[in-house]
Amino acid sequence: MTDASTTVLQLREAMQRFVAERQWERYHAPKNLVMGLAVETAELMEHFLWLDVEESRQRGKDARFREAIADELADVCCYVLALANALELDLSAAVADKLDKNERKYPVERYRGRFEPD
Repeated sequence: MTDASTTVLQLREAMQRFVAERQWERYHAPKNLVMGLAVETAELMEHFLWLDVEESRQRGKDARFREAIADELADVCCYVLALANALELDLSAAVADKLDKNERKYPVERYRGRFEPD
């Protein structure tokens, strides 16, 4: 599987099969999945803790850390997919809607190259 050849639906279906084969559906309440997502996000954050901006960029490219970072990022993604499944939420539509909202909230003419909170 690669980003270029795999759809979000295929990833969701793979996650659903994984969960179903283990009969974990009863544990996949949104509350539990969101808490698991927070835990996995914290584990991903741990790889970049105490690094400055440039060090964090280099850490992501460093072969010594790349696999562990990819594993944590995949864990985060798996929880997102499982949550979308549990909520029967169209993830692609949600992302597209959010990008549309952000386009209006952060017009390129005002925010190109900088961020100013409103």
